[in-house]
Amino acid sequence: MFLEGMYFEKEMLHSETRIYPQYPTYTAGNLLGSEAIYRYGLRESSYPTLSIVDELSDGKGNVIPAGHYELALSDDRQFLILLESKQPLAIIPVFKVEVSMSEKKQVHDRKSLREKKKKEKEIIKTNRKRAKIGMPPVDMEEAIYQEATMEYVKDGDYFLIRYERGDVKAWAAVKS
Repeated sequence: MFLEGMYFEKEMLHSETRIYPQYPTYTAGNLLGSEAIYRYGLRESSYPTLSIVDELSDGKGNVIPAGHYELALSDDRQFLILLESKQPLAIIPVFKVEVSMSEKKQVHDRKSLREKKKKEKEIIKTNRKRAKIGMPPVDMEEAIYQEATMEYVKDGDYFLIRYERGDVKAWAAVKS
């Protein structure tokens, strides 16, 4: 906003007039959070990413090319599902599943429940502030440790796939 000439002099006489704006100015005309990368950007995946270095074939002509894929564990924990762009590409049988019970006591502990409620209230406050600016809300889901690895085992001539998400670990094998 430019104030020039006589108008500027009269405005400066008022006690409520400020020369500089109270809030930061946006020189490009875009408000914070209004860009497409914030509004329409994809959220992070809730599955770990598996990097396949060599292409995998099943001996019947089906080939999975090298690349980065999401790895999901089925609900019954019997299979690992290889996903490409949220579409299932392959189903791999699981031979071992391990669930850690060390975090179970934290779920029912009074102290941890209070902390969880406090964090939820903070997130609600943050989402209100973000809504005023026009930014998308923050997820209430906490970050979960997740990892997927694949290694070649020479002795049995197979690829060992290890899946870990939160307190669940699973292992599967693919014959090469």
